[in-house]
Amino acid sequence: MPNTTSRENQRAELTAHLRRAGYYPDLVDDVLDVALADEPVLAHLVQAETTFDDAVRRHLTVLALTATRLVAAHVDDHEGDAAHPSSAAATTEAVPLHEVRSVALTHIVAEPAQHGRGDIASELTLAIGWGAVSRIDLEPAQCPDPACDADHGLTGQLTPDDVVVRVSAAAEGRDAVRRAMAFARVLSAATGVGGRTVR
Repeated sequence: MPNTTSRENQRAELTAHLRRAGYYPDLVDDVLDVALADEPVLAHLVQAETTFDDAVRRHLTVLALTATRLVAAHVDDHEGDAAHPSSAAATTEAVPLHEVRSVALTHIVAEPAQHGRGDIASELTLAIGWGAVSRIDLEPAQCPDPACDADHGLTGQLTPDDVVVRVSAAAEGRDAVRRAMAFARVLSAATGVGGRTVR
């Protein structure tokens, strides 16, 4: 179990990772301080994304685990106007650990036949659900009668989709995938049977 020293180190490491991400680190540190409310950080994950469409858009996701809560922070650039040429929105949500319903991991392995025990996946997707946001995937309902041309409506699958973080070894490096796996392992243990709190 993490001791006091390791908890202090986790908070210092979180700040260091925010600075390394380089996306308004002082702003993100400040909003996390409010959300964490002086609770020690036991594990964390910082993931920066940049997308290119009609403009370059940056997004930062930070996940911080305490003994009782999962704190999620999202930071985005906002398009400015004449009065405010640039702005950013930083949103935090603190979720009690007993509210976390699922911690889903998808490991993408490039050459599965060559995979050895302990090898790192080429890509990892971490999806955490607590019921605030869900995604529904719809498709036409199928009929077992191949001659039937009636409309049978739609069928779908409802999937918790509160936070999804994708980490790629090709884009962020193998250490980033290892950090994501380590965070997922601690979070999975913390949200186990009965939503135990971490000591």
